[in-house]
This record gives sequence, structure tokens and C-alpha cells, in this order.
Amino acid sequence: MRMAETDKKATLQFDGKTIELPIMSPSAGPDVIDIRKLYAQGDVFTFDPGFTSTASCESTITFIDGDKGELLYRGYPIDQLASQSNYIEVCYLLLYGELPDKAQYDEFSYRITRHTMVHEQMHNFFRGFRRDAHPMATMVGVVGAMSAFYHDSTDVTDEWQREVAAIRMIAKMPTIAAMAYKYSIGQPFVYPRNDLDYASNFLNMCFSVPAEPYKIEPALARAMDRIFTLHADHEQNASTSTVRLAGSSGANPFACIAAGIACLWGPAHGGANQAALEMLRTIGTVDKIPEYVARAKDKNDPFRLMGFGHRVYKNFDPRAKVMKESADEVLDLLGIHNNETLKVAKELERIALEDEYFIEKKLYPNVDFYSGIILEAMGFPTAMFTPIFALSRTVGWIAQWKEMIGDKNQKIGRPRQLYVGEAARDYVDIAKR
Repeated sequence: MRMAETDKKATLQFDGKTIELPIMSPSAGPDVIDIRKLYAQGDVFTFDPGFTSTASCESTITFIDGDKGELLYRGYPIDQLASQSNYIEVCYLLLYGELPDKAQYDEFSYRITRHTMVHEQMHNFFRGFRRDAHPMATMVGVVGAMSAFYHDSTDVTDEWQREVAAIRMIAKMPTIAAMAYKYSIGQPFVYPRNDLDYASNFLNMCFSVPAEPYKIEPALARAMDRIFTLHADHEQNASTSTVRLAGSSGANPFACIAAGIACLWGPAHGGANQAALEMLRTIGTVDKIPEYVARAKDKNDPFRLMGFGHRVYKNFDPRAKVMKESADEVLDLLGIHNNETLKVAKELERIALEDEYFIEKKLYPNVDFYSGIILEAMGFPTAMFTPIFALSRTVGWIAQWKEMIGDKNQKIGRPRQLYVGEAARDYVDIAKR
């Protein structure tokens, strides 16, 4: 479904010129002024730092209504998918546009399961990193290097090669993330198992050791699957836009996803759940909460409460409700009730939902607030939070990349700038300066 041009026009007047710009209507969300011919007709372009008022593409994948607190994958509400579906089914939905029937699901799941192993020589590649390398640094390098191992799926003009690359990355990303984790803690790599589901397989590769069997708790696997689902895609965020921009040049899919991982590594993006957990640890104990809440309310204090509010959602983050349910289930299952960090989190949550300051500014706990709590309870160090985010978001990046490749209106990304440097000037010989 493409954006439809309406009969409405936007009229722009300046310097004696009058330019009429088409207004397009999406299937959901506000109307969009088409400025593609603005520079050609008016010799001007727009200034929009962060591109927060600019639609860079047409997309049929994900829709966010920040005012309503709504997130849809291909039209399906995120809470329904997280509670009734699973990550593999969501992957199929994001990639192909519709939910699979039983035969389609079984075939897709089979393909993913049978591609989880990585090329054996990649084990040697991992060992080229320092033993204390951050897992995200390792993932950026290894995913980018996949193009050196899988030459038969790098031709972006070949539809079948694009399909093979998509399946490979979704299947192998948990293996790569788990290997990055194992390498960082000095434990041997654990091979994937075809008898386990996607989330259980990831947990087994992270926490099992050769010395003894590892029991996979179904409730933890389900919570892990929900984390994957809730982070699978989120419209044109920074990392997704990075993948699309890299892809617009014709770069191979592995390079594009590596670029997305690098962008996600930024603390303002994928590192938010780690920042939220570190903030809880900084606060330390429940009795110190009033002090930090007061600091957060003080405009002159640089301290900020992490894990509250969202740049897009002006209402409750729809993912947070599902994540909170998972957090409660995991903590009850593991019997974690006296943990001081958890006590601080629970009290901060209570305050945020009752305090007028938080309510007025819509600073509700977001998905990052709860996901960090769950991952720590499962036993993951904070350094693994962002790699797990990257693992989850891979299918969204790939879906967006494939859509971009197939869009006939897509051009190589080339943002303009508002130049404020020196005007043209003549070179002066060094002896005369």
C-alpha cells in the first residue's frame, strides 16, 4: 500500500516565488508534505536536525502513534503479538507482511533452525579480539566479516541472495551474540542445538558449559522470546535509518547490519537499558530515592532518571506493560525479592505512576527500565544488554533493508546541510600570513 496523493496542496511563498507542494496521505498517521521538488523549483531546501519532521521513506512495516502509545507490526498491536505469538512468527510477519499458516511457519522455523551454526573458521576470527573486548565491539566486527565468509549471499540485485542473507543473519545472530559473551568471560563456545526453540537455544549457548548439563527454564525462555519480540522493530529510529542509508549505496547486507549494530551501540539508543540499571545501582538503596527524585526535578542538576519517558511515546510505552509482566514472572520464578536494586526499581516505579511531576511530564517507566531488570535476573552482565538488543532488532533491520532495496523511489541517501563556515576566499602564501 503506497502513500496516496490528495487534492490538497501546501503553498510556500518566499522571494516573490510561489511553490505548490503535494500533500500525501498515509494509511495511518499525519499527512505528509512532499518536498522532493522543492530544491529544483525553489532553489532552497529544508533544515531539520535529527530529521524529526522528515519522512525519509515510505514503509509498510511498523507504525507508531506516540500520543496513543501504540506500536503496530504490519498492523498487529505489539501487546497481542508479545502475549499470543512468538519471535519466529513475528520474524516471518516482518519479513513477508502476513502471519504464516502452519505449513509456512514450520518451513520458516526449519530454515532458521538449520542455519544457526556459523562457519567454523569464524571461531578463529573471534580469537583475534582482546579477551576483554566489549561484546558489541566483537559483534560489529564479526557481523561485518560475514561477507568474507558467505560470498554467495552478498549480491543485493539477486532476490534469492537477499533471501539467503536474511535467513542467515536471523539464524546466526544468536550464535554470534552468545559466542561474543562466552569469549568475554573466557568460556568455551557452545554450539547451537536443533532440538531447541530460538530463545531456548540462545540461553543454552550463553549459560551451558561442558562440565554439567544446563536446565532451560521454560518461563525464562518465554521471557527471552518476549524481549526479542518487543525489540524486533521500531520504525525509522537511528540504527534502522543507518541500515537504510548504508543500503542505499548498494552495500552488501552484512555490512549494512554491521552499520546498524554500530549505531545501536550508542548509549542514547541501544544502551538505554544498561544506563537504567546502572542508575538503579547508583541510587543504591530505597532510602536514597527521595534525594535522587529531587535531583531529577531540579532543572539545574545534570542528573536524569534513566528508563522513564520516551522520545516518541508521549503516553505509556506499549512495550513496557508486557515487559513489566515478564519482569514480575521472572523475578517470582527466580525467587528474587530481597535484591536491593530490585527494591529501588519497584519503589521508583511506584513513584513514577503516582507522583504528579512524573504524570504531568508523562515520565512513565519504559521498556528499557524493565528489560534491564529481567536480563540481570537471568544472569546477563550489563555489557550483554545491547548485543541482545541487536540480536532482537536484526529482523527489523533486514525487513527495512529488503523494503528499501525493492522501493523504486529510493535513491542513495544524500542529506543536505546548512553551511555556516567561511565564504570563498583566496589562498595566501605562508610567508605572507
